[in-house]
Amino acid sequence: MVENALATAPAAHGAGLTLERQHRPTTVVSAGTGAPDLDEAQYGQDDGPCLRALRTGQEIIVEDMLGEERWGPYPAYAVACGTRSSVSLPVAPGTHTAGALNLYFAEAAGFSDVGLHDLRTLAAEATGAIALAQRLADAEAYATDLQRAMRSRSAIDQAIGVIMAQQRCSAEDAFDLLRKASQHRNVKMRDLCVELLTNIAGKPPSEGTALPPRP
Repeated sequence: MVENALATAPAAHGAGLTLERQHRPTTVVSAGTGAPDLDEAQYGQDDGPCLRALRTGQEIIVEDMLGEERWGPYPAYAVACGTRSSVSLPVAPGTHTAGALNLYFAEAAGFSDVGLHDLRTLAAEATGAIALAQRLADAEAYATDLQRAMRSRSAIDQAIGVIMAQQRCSAEDAFDLLRKASQHRNVKMRDLCVELLTNIAGKPPSEGTALPPRP
């Protein structure tokens, strides 16, 4: 995407995509020259056009860094790096993976109205791609949590079956015995059940296969 941004705005010497998760911004991809250093300077002072666009969801345009009075020492640093103007467009605003598409120019007002229109289109496309990626990541995390829960449930169910056979009791009573033992030993119930099953079988229990109750 950043390569397309540079093609859309050929006067830019560098472009980068910043994403922020858990209040930690990162330049996830860049093209051209200078973008990572300029981004990092803003991360270091926790402010700048890139972060302002990311956090407010507003387009931030700096026409000339020489006359820019916002963002403390950052404009002077940008000028020292050979950057006079920049454009920061919000990406996926209002989400927990908000970002900004940033372009940096060696000349003051180095962007054009036509270029800005096309850059806004790129930012909108990136918003859709990031939203899809986040949904996929959330689905994967959910599947992982579900698998973990199923593994825990399998070990507990197997241990309940063993206790029922040994104590000649109901499933409720067997679960209560395991719960009390877990609290008394201050260990997680699944860990306790795995230990119990390992001691009986001589090896850790298989996942998803319950031990049959003894006659």
